[in-house]
Amino acid sequence: MGLETLAQVLRPLHQTFDAADYPDLIVGLDSADDAAVYRVSDDLALIQTLDFFPPVVDDPYTYGAIAAANAMSDVYAMGGEVRFALNIAAFPEDLDPEILAEIFRGGAEKVREAGGVIAGGHTIFDAEPKYGLSVTGMVHPDAVIRTGGALPGDALLLTKPIGTGILLTAAQQHYEGSDAGFEAAVASMLSLNRHPSHLARAAGVHAMTDITGFALLGHASEVAVHSNTRLVIEASEVPLLTDSHRFAVAGAITGGGNRNREQLGDRVSLADGLDDALVQLLFDPQTSGGLLIALPEADAEPLRAAIEAETGGCWRIGSVEDGPPLVAVR
Repeated sequence: MGLETLAQVLRPLHQTFDAADYPDLIVGLDSADDAAVYRVSDDLALIQTLDFFPPVVDDPYTYGAIAAANAMSDVYAMGGEVRFALNIAAFPEDLDPEILAEIFRGGAEKVREAGGVIAGGHTIFDAEPKYGLSVTGMVHPDAVIRTGGALPGDALLLTKPIGTGILLTAAQQHYEGSDAGFEAAVASMLSLNRHPSHLARAAGVHAMTDITGFALLGHASEVAVHSNTRLVIEASEVPLLTDSHRFAVAGAITGGGNRNREQLGDRVSLADGLDDALVQLLFDPQTSGGLLIALPEADAEPLRAAIEAETGGCWRIGSVEDGPPLVAVR
């Protein structure tokens, strides 16, 4: 769902619930963020998030694992740890139940990798398979990391390359030579953001979010708006998944990417002369994408190196400046 449509359908909720009436709701509808956070004691808050979607790959086990990694990512973006999850599934009546069992197995093993447990769930019949998780995490109330908090002078780090949407589209549409890019996309989507989040928390980062459906530029714009700062992204420094630029040039563009480009409007300023395929990638919806991190300049390289040593990659892609709340790409 696009940003404008989402704002429209959420309006009744804003009209029903006044944040002032719920002082223990640290993060809720009043501010766009990656998950809800509710204080239950002076030293404990619960993080709650939910995510599900139709298959992005054909293999049921892999689909389940990707969906689980994607759902848990919001907990890591808020600086928390996953504790338990509930399955959410829809499944056609005429498909072999063993397929759903494999989806559940993939999700379960990914949750176990995260140190959590699946404690139940709910399944219905539907024409198209859908799977995801409702995830509960924990964090100290004073240690919640928000999208708002970036400060002028901060550096911007990104912990995964982008391009999953375009690569999955290329594979689904049988573009020649799409196998290597598809495999790179799957490996990226299966990778948890858990350890980068651990390292980011220890570094005392100012703001953090994960890159998913609104693309790098959409989620960066949330940081800009909620921090009231200008984010500058150096397009040439943004890491790209294998072959993603090639297939963007070839036309494997997603509907979600076009929608992001249309709806971000004056939230994004693009420099003249940027490569259009690269711009498409910057608007490309991601599944189980990396973390975008804002932190003091002096701490940026040590954190970048630490995450790279742990996961194999982390890139500095820009900086935070004074100015109107938008994302400037140059």
